[in-house]
Amino acid sequence: MKKIRKAIIAILKIIKNPWLLNNVLSNDTVWNDYLITKHRVKNGLPMVELDQLTSSFSETIDTFSFLDGGSLPTDIALLKIICRRFTPCMYFEIGTWRGESVVNVSDICNECYTLNLSQSDLLNQGVSKSYANLHGFFSKDKKNIYHLYGNSMNFDFNSLGKKFDVIFIDGNHHFEYVKNYTEKVFKHLMHEKSIVVWHDYAYNPEKIRPEVFAGILDGLETGNRKYLYHVANTMCAVFIREEFITKILESPMTPNKKFKIKLDLESL
Repeated sequence: MKKIRKAIIAILKIIKNPWLLNNVLSNDTVWNDYLITKHRVKNGLPMVELDQLTSSFSETIDTFSFLDGGSLPTDIALLKIICRRFTPCMYFEIGTWRGESVVNVSDICNECYTLNLSQSDLLNQGVSKSYANLHGFFSKDKKNIYHLYGNSMNFDFNSLGKKFDVIFIDGNHHFEYVKNYTEKVFKHLMHEKSIVVWHDYAYNPEKIRPEVFAGILDGLETGNRKYLYHVANTMCAVFIREEFITKILESPMTPNKKFKIKLDLESL
């Protein structure tokens, strides 16, 4: 009876406050069940090591704020080593935020394009003006970074008339958005050697984010899924048309490598 009573209370609350349904639909248990039922996957993607993606792993992150909502240093290092595979490199990203990711690859890439909601669209969503102003904070003055504005759900990617070597997907992380980004990127922006990176495929390097994972799988054609990997020590999934020696994520992980980090501080 207690369970029935709780269910009735929950239903009444959702009827009164429909937005509460988002909390149910975003629940990891719901998405884990979805992944098992539809895609028959339980333990995430096969995991590839960072140093398998490059002949010599050594990267410097020139701009990093250590603030909320950004990437890990290893996430940005991943983008840089992938961009170095192309000379020159054409880079595209969805989701600018402070511009840390794009500004770090801009010295490697010939042209960088980053798509985000306009300031007016952000304000219409109810965010503060100071929050809206932070978008592109680090990237707005770089000459080879082109800031595009629009809603990625209806943005005409084909109008760009360009193909990109590296595409970084780091926009809204709800299922329908990730699925939409993935479908459009593969349809309009890629050539046969393009590499795609999804940020926040994982909450942290040891914990998968199932809603994002589901959006990736639903947005991809079945034949492309064999080229999907989780990059170890990052929160990223990557699509790369190569085969690697992989392993399954086990948490907690026993470290098999360590990173050397040197920090320099500059006032802005």
